[in-house]
Amino acid sequence: MRIFNITINIGCFLFLLIVVSCGTQNLKTGKSPTYVGKIDSLMTKSYERGLFNGNVLVVKNNMIVYKKSSGFTDETQQIPLTDRSIFNPGSIAKEFNAVSIMILVERGLLNLDDPISKFDLGLPKWSEKVTVRHLINYASGIPKIENKLIVPKNDVEAWKILRKNDPLLFEPGTGYMYDNSNVFLQRRIIEKLTGVSFQEFVTKNILKPLKMNNSAFDPKSDFKNRTSCYDMDLIRCPELEFISGWLWVDINDLYKWIEAMNSNRLISKESFQTLLHNPYAKDQGGSLGTYFEKDELQRHNGVSYKFESIFLNDINNDITIILLSNNLNKVWDLGHIIHNLMLGKAYEIPKKSIYQAIRKESLSDVNKGIEKYYLLKKNSEQEYNFGNPSELNTLGYELLRSGNVDSAVKIFILNVSVFPESANAYDSLGEAYFNKKEYQLAIDHYQKSLELDPANNNAKEMILKINQLSSARK
Repeated sequence: MRIFNITINIGCFLFLLIVVSCGTQNLKTGKSPTYVGKIDSLMTKSYERGLFNGNVLVVKNNMIVYKKSSGFTDETQQIPLTDRSIFNPGSIAKEFNAVSIMILVERGLLNLDDPISKFDLGLPKWSEKVTVRHLINYASGIPKIENKLIVPKNDVEAWKILRKNDPLLFEPGTGYMYDNSNVFLQRRIIEKLTGVSFQEFVTKNILKPLKMNNSAFDPKSDFKNRTSCYDMDLIRCPELEFISGWLWVDINDLYKWIEAMNSNRLISKESFQTLLHNPYAKDQGGSLGTYFEKDELQRHNGVSYKFESIFLNDINNDITIILLSNNLNKVWDLGHIIHNLMLGKAYEIPKKSIYQAIRKESLSDVNKGIEKYYLLKKNSEQEYNFGNPSELNTLGYELLRSGNVDSAVKIFILNVSVFPESANAYDSLGEAYFNKKEYQLAIDHYQKSLELDPANNNAKEMILKINQLSSARK
């Protein structure tokens, strides 16, 4: 495989060129900080170890300190990434409808406590209980428009699902459910109030004022600068057929968006704080990701197929870190590692993925995959990431999704043996046994997960579901 790795080390003339190329307003130039070399070493080694294919941008005190493109735009590995490559940012795109709602609030066109029945959307009676505030905080309890069996391919199908589903999942304001039903209705309310499409409203009121000129809604595969996601076998992801209104961005435009929120260029500080704080689920986050009030840190990440993204907006230390990937890489870990090293905290460069190392063997013969796991642990333990239960968990779920339930069970059993204190590992094994219809074993492992983590609502719900299934069979 050809290797492409653009490195931009900031310094004097090169730094000035980078600032100009970004096109972000009011960015300053300056001397390169000492941590830039550490960031570059981190990103270079992560790329070489197959842990990152994408773009990264780091800004400190409104000054770009690091920008880098590593890898390719698609599975052909023929076109190198640039800082103008646009990515599907997943859930980060949901910020644009939430901020649009607040723009309408500030213009006096709606109130957050308006029931959504006010907008005459043809919804069931539950719309009289659900408010706009519930929608932006994922506390509405409205039915899901998607599940493992059904995913609406367009807005028309999504409307059909919502309009025929009457019961709420929970009373509005009493629970939290992060899903796309809330997002879908936010966008439709915006359209109802403005008389234009959601895309038109955002373009006129957000993209153009911020000069986010490289961003695009729902771009087709041949759109200029568009990336495509692909997996470790260099197979392209399927094109997303889903509800409309997903904005694709590059790292420069995403920074313009974050900076606009911090400087209150689109909405007031009060409105920004309203979106950062979720009154119904303080620990879960809301429309703008998770906000850690004590540290004044906003974190938002997104995943769509093999696209993965994250940004850390450290308001207190005036640091912004953005990573966009089209290969489902370690953006979560890398984002936090960059943040830690900039703050002078301890950090480690990620090791090679044990999941990637044993994946092919496990998919063809799980026993050979497990043999390779132990062999690598014996001979190369310092080289691979054996310390994170998510490595084996990821492999187990890949096997589960492919229908190879028995192999998935073996991987999850390995995971709980290596990580006996991981509630999530036991939860996953419980799910595998549930898929095998070995219900008592499923309950046993869900209960073990609850012993380790009493707040595991998924385990509670699954135990209840299994008991209901058992009662129905009697």
